[in-house]
Amino acid sequence: MKGASLRARLRWLNLAVVAVVMVLLGIASYSHTLGEVDELSDGRLAESARTLEALLAGDAGQYFRQARETSLSIAKPSRAAVIDVNGHHFETEVGFQVFGPAGHLRMFTSNLRNMTPPDLAEKGFGNVRFDNHEWRIFTLRDVQDPSGDASHPLVIRVAERYDSRNEITHALLIEHTVPLLIGLPVLALLIGWAVRRGLRPLDELAHALQGREPGSRVHIDLADPPRELQPVIEAMNRQFDRLEDSLERERRFSADVAHELRTPLAATLVHIENAMAATSIEAKAEPLQSAHKSTGALARRIEQLLSLVRLEAGAAAQARRELDLVPIVTEVVDEMALLIANGHVELSFFTSDERIVVLGHDAALRALIRNLVENALRHIGRGGQVDISLTRTSSWVLIEVSDDGPGIPVERREAVFTRFHREAGNNNDGYGLGLSIVQRAAELHGARIELLDSSFGTGLRVRVEIPLAWDPVA
Repeated sequence: MKGASLRARLRWLNLAVVAVVMVLLGIASYSHTLGEVDELSDGRLAESARTLEALLAGDAGQYFRQARETSLSIAKPSRAAVIDVNGHHFETEVGFQVFGPAGHLRMFTSNLRNMTPPDLAEKGFGNVRFDNHEWRIFTLRDVQDPSGDASHPLVIRVAERYDSRNEITHALLIEHTVPLLIGLPVLALLIGWAVRRGLRPLDELAHALQGREPGSRVHIDLADPPRELQPVIEAMNRQFDRLEDSLERERRFSADVAHELRTPLAATLVHIENAMAATSIEAKAEPLQSAHKSTGALARRIEQLLSLVRLEAGAAAQARRELDLVPIVTEVVDEMALLIANGHVELSFFTSDERIVVLGHDAALRALIRNLVENALRHIGRGGQVDISLTRTSSWVLIEVSDDGPGIPVERREAVFTRFHREAGNNNDGYGLGLSIVQRAAELHGARIELLDSSFGTGLRVRVEIPLAWDPVA
């Protein structure tokens, strides 16, 4: 059945199973019935011999008393005169013999006149080949002679041709075979109908999938689906949601890249063209320096965009593991040492414990802390201050980054999480992606973000609360 449809597989497998069971049951029933028929026929032979013995002991024994030395033949009727039972002539297929001393045939039916006398060892049931037929015989010995001679008992032999048994066997074979030959095609039709009806929900599911519009977020919904199909539909709907989210992220990322990279690329090209148009080395220096600065800005912008897309696409799919936040914060600060030194920034780091462990994604947590610190450094002036604190409570880990910059008015703090949002009048070289990255990393850990007033009197304090026990599935 390689390459066959599911409907064909089920139909033929069901039909094969039913056929095997029916054949095995038919063979078992046939064998059992045949054995019962043989036992019944043998019992009838033995009963006939006992009946003949009883007759000889009664009135029928007068023939033996009147003619002790002669044989009495009971003539079978002609073929035309026998009793017909549903087209079968059983009278010519049965008979008996009665033997006296020394194997003398005393009484017999005409159809068994020439059957060989029994030998001394013959007793009970046996088979004899006679007159081109197989006969089943039953021999009864030590039957009392009606003439009163107890020293010479009689021998009674009753015989039946196997033809009648063979006819019963053939009838049984037909009885067990014909229903099977007729029933299997009928079963094939009924099983095919049942399989088609049983698989109708799959056809409905295929029809619903074919009619689903690309990009649609409408879930597949079947009317009263089978229990076995419900998990499949739910899994498919979840997969559709994830696929649409992924496609939406890609569309959004493509639009973001096109929008955000256009300006720095254009600026870089303008500076390079100015440098190429300059006639002296001194005149080329300034546009080349500007081009270098624009290229560096472009590189940082690309890195932020890639960080954001990695968070959205990859970190959520990775397994969480135990992470110590203290060395993570320390390593992020060390990476920014040159930037901190060039800005003459005073940066302090406070932790309530030497080891603060959470379950999370390493790349996401590093991106969260890095962008918090970068955002603070970008908004403070030369010689500014940045404080980083890491504390643990019974249920949360608190990450706080404070600066003494201009801060953000309360009414505009929600807007800063929007991609590429920049505060009006802000002269720094940020791209409005830092807090978006922080927000996405926080979502991956079930964390909360708050924008508060800084403890320096001016500036911003960003607080991230990460739960110690959080199930992302729930």
